[in-house]
Amino acid sequence: MYCQPQFKQDRLDLQHDLIRSYPLGMLVVASPSGVTADLLPFMLYADEGECGVLRAHAPRANPVCGALLEGAECLVVFQGPDAYVSPSWYASKAETHKVVPTWNFTMVQARGNARLVDDAAWLRRQLDDLTDFKEARLPQPWKVSDAPADFIAAVTRAIVGIEIPIASIAGKWKTSQNRSSADRASVVEGLQQHGENEMAALVAATLA
Repeated sequence: MYCQPQFKQDRLDLQHDLIRSYPLGMLVVASPSGVTADLLPFMLYADEGECGVLRAHAPRANPVCGALLEGAECLVVFQGPDAYVSPSWYASKAETHKVVPTWNFTMVQARGNARLVDDAAWLRRQLDDLTDFKEARLPQPWKVSDAPADFIAAVTRAIVGIEIPIASIAGKWKTSQNRSSADRASVVEGLQQHGENEMAALVAATLA
């Protein structure tokens, strides 16, 4: 991906944090048959391999599964907080008027060679892990085991697992680092006024 040096985020812990917080990733597969893409929820296993392992599942009929059978390298894109930045917010606007709109965002791209997993026990673990991870924050967490066993068995037969050992990973945090401190402070204020609190916190962190 195109990334200016000031926006580059190399810290693996922050890249992993974004994946955990925004686990719905865009899986892109470029195979001899063409380019196929779909959104899938991923679980990150950070302690496996050098950069971690991503695991997901998809319906057997999903075209990405067929594309992965061809052994192509794949890319998974995870997008974190993003927000429009109005030029009217910049403190420097009153001085020069040489300002334009932009869009702040955070993103992680992970690459690797995926394998399809057609194993009932593996799939059940993946369903349990993903469900438990997302349900943990709810007051009355639901578990896969709460559903009838024959129903879950039928669901499992309809899906296939996807496992991607991460071979390379890159992060891009575009959070107004290319603006002056005064401009960034005014961007924080503008974002907060429009309810973009996550991006406001990220821009504020560049002022610390």
